[in-house]
Amino acid sequence: MDRYTEQRLFGLLARASAALIVGVLALVIGVTIYRGGRVFITDPAVVITPPGSRYMLDGGGGFLHAVLGSLFIVVPATVIAMVLSLSTAIYLQSDYSSERTSDVINMFLNVLWGTPPIVYGVFVLTVIIAVGAQTSLIFGIVAIAIFQYPIMTRYADEALQSAPDTVKEASYGLGATRIETMRVTVRSALPGIIAGVIMGFARGIGDAATVLFTAGRSTQMPAGPFDPATTLPILIFEQAASFNAEVRSHAYAASFVLIVAVLALIVASKLLAGRYARFTPGGR
Repeated sequence: MDRYTEQRLFGLLARASAALIVGVLALVIGVTIYRGGRVFITDPAVVITPPGSRYMLDGGGGFLHAVLGSLFIVVPATVIAMVLSLSTAIYLQSDYSSERTSDVINMFLNVLWGTPPIVYGVFVLTVIIAVGAQTSLIFGIVAIAIFQYPIMTRYADEALQSAPDTVKEASYGLGATRIETMRVTVRSALPGIIAGVIMGFARGIGDAATVLFTAGRSTQMPAGPFDPATTLPILIFEQAASFNAEVRSHAYAASFVLIVAVLALIVASKLLAGRYARFTPGGR
């Protein structure tokens, strides 16, 4: 095989791989929107209606409790994880830690990144049992925040590292302190940091394994931080196995809401990254 034939075969393989990925993604999104969208168009009130007393048996009512449960768990968890991850990412920069310390912390972050989400759920469940508490919304927040933390930290660390050195040099040259210089650096890295926060939110709202053992899997409206709650992924998991066709149809509607939310978050990430790109040198 000559080198030109090898180059053509490699190009063909690369294009086929890209087409396969796009095709599978389009198929998953298309089937979910088609089947869930039909249910949603037929009965859009299912999203804003509380569940009935026998919701999991006859599908009476809607799944507002799961929508609110997802928001009540993922929004505060994202705020907690964002504060912790940005603080960690700043510490990992050369202004605050040595290269050896940064390498060790990055190794642990990579381990956390690769840890299956259900392990976080089991860990928090162990804590719940140890303290004699019950599964509830607050422990779901803790589990999701732990799950999001390495994701956001890696994004923020990469964004800060990719900030031009000229930003720091100019800041120090003007007599700024390390804190003032870091503020300028964070502003120049905002597009990457925002992308990481939104990606962490999207991963958190779509994860089921982390909250499977910690949030309580309730079919009631969430009443407080120490009451059980459920999320959309958990609801889909339970409804998809139901013998009742009406209940199963709600699983497709919930999948439709979830995938539209994730797609909207990705679009928002792109728009916000473009908006804050003006803070980066050369950005508009």
